[in-house]
Amino acid sequence: LGVKPFFYAHVGQTVVFSNSLDCLRQHPAVSNKLNDQAIADFLLFDVNENPATTTFADIQSLPPAHHVTWTDQGLSVRRYWTMPVDEPVFFARPDDYPDHFAELIRGAVSDRLRTDKLSVFMSGGLDSSSLARVSCDLLRERTASCGVRAFTTIVDGLDRNERHYAQLVARHLDIPMSITDLSDTFIDPHWHQAPLHTAEPVPNPTQLTIRRAQFRDAAAHARVGFYGEGPDDALRYEWQPYLSYLVKTRRVARLVREVSAHVLRHRRIPILPFVPRTLRDWRRRDPWRQPFPGWLEPTFESRLHLRERWEQHHHGAPAPAPHPVRPLSYEALSSPMWEPLFRSFDAEATGAAFEVRHPYVDLRVLRFALSVPPVPWCRQKLILRRAMRGLLPEPVLQRSKASLTSDPAWEGARRFGLPRLRPAPELAAYVDAGRVPAEPSNGMIAFRVDFRPFALNYWLSNSRSKSNGASTCAGPGDQDISVAR
Repeated sequence: LGVKPFFYAHVGQTVVFSNSLDCLRQHPAVSNKLNDQAIADFLLFDVNENPATTTFADIQSLPPAHHVTWTDQGLSVRRYWTMPVDEPVFFARPDDYPDHFAELIRGAVSDRLRTDKLSVFMSGGLDSSSLARVSCDLLRERTASCGVRAFTTIVDGLDRNERHYAQLVARHLDIPMSITDLSDTFIDPHWHQAPLHTAEPVPNPTQLTIRRAQFRDAAAHARVGFYGEGPDDALRYEWQPYLSYLVKTRRVARLVREVSAHVLRHRRIPILPFVPRTLRDWRRRDPWRQPFPGWLEPTFESRLHLRERWEQHHHGAPAPAPHPVRPLSYEALSSPMWEPLFRSFDAEATGAAFEVRHPYVDLRVLRFALSVPPVPWCRQKLILRRAMRGLLPEPVLQRSKASLTSDPAWEGARRFGLPRLRPAPELAAYVDAGRVPAEPSNGMIAFRVDFRPFALNYWLSNSRSKSNGASTCAGPGDQDISVAR
């Protein structure tokens, strides 16, 4: 799935590779030339959508589930694995679903918990709280004391009382909790004055100082941390394709039984909430539609056909779904957004001697999550709530998914204003600085789009140049090399 980064440069007869992009830039044969298409994707979508490239033209990234081989005949990159498409699992006893899921989560956590201390990035939500609970149980079985510490970011007014629920979990598990409170500022108001380097541009540099401080604190407690991303994508409530699957496979008895059980459990028929929700989403479609950037440099926009690329991304026909029962979940696990997420937790990005692990993207957990009948187990992640029944505070188990009600970067910009855009020399090739709004947009989505030139300019201004005295890190000159990710 690409949890660990792998970068390489093939220059002449030399192959240079590392898990650090900055390391490769030190090689004298690797240029500082930027990859215009990666910059364009960042300005259009916040992320480079090609997992095989980086922001630098000479440096490539090995995509997830691929291997690269260098021989005297050249370079070859091939995919070696694809997420399987499994049939739904039908257990005789309903309790077998949460029991098996709990067993898989415990195994995934145990395999990544080879230490007596752990830092958990824990909100008051179900996913990260479950990781904290399972970790506490395992450590208390192994040692006399529990070395788990929670690290929580609070934004009162935007996070729907995250402080209360996180504290409930910490008290229930009897673990200490470190709180980063952004309630008064939302962001670092002096972010533009902090010359922090990142290997590639990041969409939101307004919290880099805060984020790195939190990672230093987490690293001071333990060398390993857990992050709870995964269930929101793997357990999407896709009842429509599932019911269609039951009809096509003539599982009429199961169809009637599961719909009836759903009605009894949730006091609603699956299709009924769909109609008002569809109408509501249709009414809200315009506020969530991203505008095409009006500040792109015209030659750059024309040369790379950026308007056509933007139109295809937002309005093009979707590719055929490879999974007949769980198409959205399956597609989400292949999203290009995973790459920057994983890289944001790598030591090169955090600046801390700290290993962040992701138990929920364990392949055993994901494959089972994709094979669980969505009705009823994926509605509001019922399977995880049942797996944690009696192990977490009841208010947390009953709590609905609570996303931020606004964007902290937007709220911070509205409170403190945007800094004056002082363009780095390289910015002119990509952005017409005179057309970038100097004040935060009234809408959150428009702000996110118009903030990208500030984010790119911040990175360009703080991007380190290569040192002239760097040592060469080439591989063996006459041996074949094969690397898998």
